[in-house]
Amino acid sequence: MARDTTDTSPVEGRDQLVAWLEAGCKPRQSWRIGTEHEKFGYYTRDYSPVPYEGERGIRALLEGMRSALGWEPIVDAGNIIGLTEPGGRGAISLEPGGQFELSGAPLETIHETCRESNQHLATVKAVAEPLGIAFLGVGASPLWSFAETPRMPKSRYAIMSRYMPKVGSHGLDMMYRTATIQVNLDFASEADMRRKLQAALKLQPVASALFARSPFTEGHPNGFVSWRCEIWRDTDNRRAGFQPFMLAPGFGFEAYVDWALDLPMYFVIRDGRYHDCTHITFRQHMAGALNGEVDDPVANMGDWSNHLATLFPDVRLKRFLEMRGADGGPWRDICALPALWVGLLYDETALDGAEQLTADWTPAMVGALRDAVPREGLAATIGRRRLSEVAREMVALAAAGMRARGNLNREGFDESLFLAPLEETVSCGLTPAERLLQRYHGPWERDITRLFDENAY
Repeated sequence: MARDTTDTSPVEGRDQLVAWLEAGCKPRQSWRIGTEHEKFGYYTRDYSPVPYEGERGIRALLEGMRSALGWEPIVDAGNIIGLTEPGGRGAISLEPGGQFELSGAPLETIHETCRESNQHLATVKAVAEPLGIAFLGVGASPLWSFAETPRMPKSRYAIMSRYMPKVGSHGLDMMYRTATIQVNLDFASEADMRRKLQAALKLQPVASALFARSPFTEGHPNGFVSWRCEIWRDTDNRRAGFQPFMLAPGFGFEAYVDWALDLPMYFVIRDGRYHDCTHITFRQHMAGALNGEVDDPVANMGDWSNHLATLFPDVRLKRFLEMRGADGGPWRDICALPALWVGLLYDETALDGAEQLTADWTPAMVGALRDAVPREGLAATIGRRRLSEVAREMVALAAAGMRARGNLNREGFDESLFLAPLEETVSCGLTPAERLLQRYHGPWERDITRLFDENAY
């Protein structure tokens, strides 16, 4: 999760908020790829989670990363809670349960994305090993109960933790016990944004199946291939998950702004302090609802930017598009997820193919698929088609799009090579979660610690 912003420019009206989104439009030559990935830290001696405090805790890890990288600290109420690269191109941040996240720089190719991830993971390992810490890439915490999960000292998380139980049954699990890989992509115009967002929203459940990697909870199978995706089905359904209105033919910046305006806020930041605003919507904030409650109650653009970052649809619109459907995973997945979406959405022919593939998918069909995938994975169906068949076409379209980009590495390979994990998945017809379950019931002899031993970075 990116660092919260503090732009104090006053909000003067709805049109200004629409224009703020529209300012994200970029010409094709300026399109970039921003990849984010979260991972669970644990102590190698006993597989226990890593708390914030202590000589070998998350704080010590962040201080070590600060020394190794020379990045600037992000501080909240006296606690270091992240790092930012000089110039603001990349950042390291903490999720509520200590999930360690890299928000990568905007890059031009997947080759660069993978080098960035490799360098990050190598630095993390070099700093973490002397502390007895290792990291695991999966979609949900596989061993620890909610009570055993640490709490990070970020002010916004205290506000969210109080609010989440009021609006859904799984909000706290989402915050503290899940991890994801995301990719952020650009658009050229409102029409281009609409095409990309709607194709991606329809296909997001397919991506969720391809990257499903959260079949364990508290040391045992949980009945899902993606428990993480199941959690998002009842977290805060007004602001999260599948939002059918985004598939409307006339969807655009104004529709998204109108939706966001009438959702409760989480907070505003004034003089470095977070103030709980879960009792008002952003529209009410603009009308002066915080008069008498905080100094400087006038809504500002920092409030707006932070508010948009607290909306959680499967595809999130800011000044770019965020693909939010994938579980966390190993290094190969960190490269495969952006390769999938860049191949589909940055090549015109591939995007045409994605639209044709999903042309007869109604919002009701997509919603039903979104509900089925957490448990059924690639065995789910849409229309009369098995999802494994759709996934095979989706990966093939992405591969063609990657090849058309023509970005070669030093060995002469194009970016389609990063789709290899997904090609393996569609070839065998089993999600990564199902393959983990086979090992759990087979050679692991139901010992969940083997997941850590075999899958640590």
